[in-house]
Amino acid sequence: MSRLQVVSGKGGTGKTTVAAALALALATEGKRALLVEVEGRQGIAQLFETEALPYEERKIAVAPGGGEVFALAIDAERALLDYLQMFYKLGSAGRALKKLGAIDFATTIAPGVRDVLLTGKACEAVRRREKHGGFTYDYVVMDAPPTGRITRFLNVNDEVAGLARIGPIHNQAQAIMRFLKSPETAVHLVTLLEEMPVQETADGIAELRAAELPVGHVVVNMVRPHLLDEAAVRAASGDHRDAIAGTLASVGVKGGTKLVEPLLEQAAEHAQRVELERAQREALDGVGVPTYELPFLGDGADIAGLYRLAKELRRQGVGA
Repeated sequence: MSRLQVVSGKGGTGKTTVAAALALALATEGKRALLVEVEGRQGIAQLFETEALPYEERKIAVAPGGGEVFALAIDAERALLDYLQMFYKLGSAGRALKKLGAIDFATTIAPGVRDVLLTGKACEAVRRREKHGGFTYDYVVMDAPPTGRITRFLNVNDEVAGLARIGPIHNQAQAIMRFLKSPETAVHLVTLLEEMPVQETADGIAELRAAELPVGHVVVNMVRPHLLDEAAVRAASGDHRDAIAGTLASVGVKGGTKLVEPLLEQAAEHAQRVELERAQREALDGVGVPTYELPFLGDGADIAGLYRLAKELRRQGVGA
């Protein structure tokens, strides 16, 4: 399985929740996973109910079987200081540049530099080794920008490499792109079974493929169970109203006759949703990407819910 797992998705589909659950699933049975945030929203800290993440790798969870999940909120300015120290040995001179505002200029004005620093830091974590020679992390999971920006975010290293045709910046950008386009990377897209997210997912997959970036899985999130289909609704709404009212009365529901119509309306809405979701599943089948499915969490995406989602991902083969 690819060691860099990039998770994107349309806003509102739960991509941060999926990224967190994926990190837990990959860390199961003694593995170490690093969960990386690049948008500065502190969504990971909120999910794990911990204080805001600093620019350092911090253990935030223990996975089943003794694995560990670490988290890092990458700050572009701090990442640039690391870069200047790594390639130019600037040290205190780099900190002086920060005071002069040059760091802020480079990370907000210079084309593509910010995204190169963010992706570069994640790639560095993937490739980092311990003194004994083993990797520091078995997996790095990136909670990436939304689907509409993911291809440009990952492909921006090509743009920077074109601007800087020689030297360390060029070499670093090229090295990052080689890694991002290799089998070591997989880009997953999170969606709901709704028309707009599914269409954006299909468009995102097409853009990733055109840029030769490796598409992993589509993660269908917040899947609700199917209780009734249209045939069941038609049967109930035909000549069975009295039977429904009788059933309600038999279990102690008072005024059951008045509840029959509202119940049938809800059942009809459910059946309509089932048909719409079936159509969206067919659309996803057409893009030719394997899928994972995660259930809707009625109690919200708390820590217990994350472990439940991680268990479901393991059941579907993640980390096998």
